[in-house]
Amino acid sequence: MGIPSERQLFIRERALSRFRRYAAIDTRSDPESRRHPSSEGQWDLARILQTELEAMDDLTVELDDHCYLYAHKPSRRAAGPMALTFCAHLDTSPALSGRDVVPVVHRSYAGGTLRYPDNPDLTLSPEDSPELLKYVGEDIVTASGRTLLGADDKAGLAAIMTALEYLQTVDDWPHPELRIVFTPDEEIGEGADHVQLEKLGAVGYTIDGGDLGELEAECFDALKAGIRFHGHNVHPGYAQNRMINAAAIAARFVADLPAHETPEHTAGREGFFHLTAMDGNESQARLELILRDFDADRNRRRAEILESLRETYLKRYPGLDISLTVAEQYRNMKEVLDRHPDVLAMGRQAFEAADVRVIDKAIRGGTDGARFCFMGMPTPNIFAGGLLFHSLKEWIPVVALQKSTEVMLHLCRLWAQKPQADTRFHPSDSRHDDNRG
Repeated sequence: MGIPSERQLFIRERALSRFRRYAAIDTRSDPESRRHPSSEGQWDLARILQTELEAMDDLTVELDDHCYLYAHKPSRRAAGPMALTFCAHLDTSPALSGRDVVPVVHRSYAGGTLRYPDNPDLTLSPEDSPELLKYVGEDIVTASGRTLLGADDKAGLAAIMTALEYLQTVDDWPHPELRIVFTPDEEIGEGADHVQLEKLGAVGYTIDGGDLGELEAECFDALKAGIRFHGHNVHPGYAQNRMINAAAIAARFVADLPAHETPEHTAGREGFFHLTAMDGNESQARLELILRDFDADRNRRRAEILESLRETYLKRYPGLDISLTVAEQYRNMKEVLDRHPDVLAMGRQAFEAADVRVIDKAIRGGTDGARFCFMGMPTPNIFAGGLLFHSLKEWIPVVALQKSTEVMLHLCRLWAQKPQADTRFHPSDSRHDDNRG
């Protein structure tokens, strides 16, 4: 069962239109806010999406007190009782401005260099992103040069909304019961913190991946470390053998970490230490790090290195106090998905039906799906299409918006044809408890 070419054009145009509208809303999350959601802009976008969902037929919609937006659609011509979830997140990265985003569509990319109308010194070329060469002749979307674009994950939102819209326009496309969830604060690791598990289905797919064709069933094991240094300040003119400079010692501590194990020196399946924040003075200093690896045991050894350094520094600097906290953020979803091969097999069939070549990829990051896996819903990640995420040069080919929508529609059809699909997994079956700390 294919999608006619005229309907593919409808999908393409509607997905692009939605993406451009959603991208214009500033939904940057704020890791320092101590609120959930962490930014008001996420409410703004959630309410817009709520209104659009409520305008569709046969949908039950709820926006809860934590800014999780749910939609439920009864099954149509389904062979079994399973419920299928699609998920995308509302927020964008706090790393760059997301205010007044202006998506720019570069029609029929001819190869070579693209320029940004609001930043003449900024350019995008295959040297920055070799993937551009795959999309010669296609339409490319960038921001105007002053902000991020927000394809992570406004592209996922646009694709899911377009798939639901498509199901409203045709009455012969089967689908199981659908349960949609749009989450806040994924970018700061809190996307699943307040999700209502009873509103999720037996199987899920996050639409939050990168290049067209990526199907991701493995992600980092993720830890977050906080280190606090408490020193002793004395007037620098009289500090000899008295001052314990917390900020200077914190800097030395970072310098003693393995220099080759940082994001800028690793790729593929290599893990890293990543310093995300550093501040302080002579009396107190603070380090924030994230620890990443595809192997949980190797990642725990990174935490042990931090503890070993802490003990060394306490001996080296008498009178210094150092506290270290390490908390789990998410785990490698491969542990769960290996137990449910049919979930990935369905994904592969949907890619094939949409004429998309599968790119198997381990995510050098994480998604809400990684945590959903350990909450009871096996959830691999499907491409949303964007590249150079979290940068001024972020871009997305329009065809990726179309194809991610088509993949979801084929997933609906395939799961609707499956007589029995109870893939619900209980976290107690795993060798760890889901405890982020």
